[in-house]
Formats: sequence, C-alpha cells, structure tokens
Amino acid sequence: MAEAIVNAKLGETWEAVSAGTKPAGYVHLKAIAALAEMGIQHAGRSKPADEFRSADFDLVVTVCDSAAEECPVWLGKGKRVHHSFPDPAITDNMGDFRKVHDSIEIEITKLLQQFG
Repeated sequence: MAEAIVNAKLGETWEAVSAGTKPAGYVHLKAIAALAEMGIQHAGRSKPADEFRSADFDLVVTVCDSAAEECPVWLGKGKRVHHSFPDPAITDNMGDFRKVHDSIEIEITKLLQQFG
C-alpha cells in the first residue's frame, strides 16, 4: 500500500517502489480494495527486495518489523529509515487494511516531506 499511496499522493516529488523480504507473490485483494476506497487504483505486483539491490535510492523505508530485522543494513545507496505498521494480512480484516492505509498516508507523507 505504501508504494501506491506515495506514488498517488506525492508522485510529483517522489517515486516509490515496494518489495518484500518474503513476498507473497500477489498483492492482497483487500489492500487493493482499501486503496480503491481512497481513490487510488493500483496495479502493482509482489516483488522481492533483492530485485532492487543494485538500485540507487535516496531513501529506503521499511514498514514492517520483519523487514527491519531481516534487512538490518541496506547495502545500496540511500538513507534507511524504519517505520512500523501492523500487517493487516495477519487478521485479514478489511477494517485493519483501512487503518493501515490511513496510518501509512499520514506517517509516510510526513516522513517524506521532511526529506523532500
């Protein structure tokens, strides 16, 4: 959701890509639905973090605790920042997807505005 939110809301100044340490292989349908409820159409895909290992980023933001633990050092260019959000796929509750969407929109927007 973070990739879609950043690109939809801050696409003039930021371009986000999303990847996981253990990608599921699909974007959760409830994440797509939560984004759609907020007016964001997302057609992204599930990607492994290794896909971006050689990319030069200005900023790398981890948004789940497992990613922060499994990737304690980002070997590429870019400052690394961690901001924890609960994984709504664990509960599979649409309300949790909405809450995480709202939290990402607020917190990541604030974070990127500080770096912008």
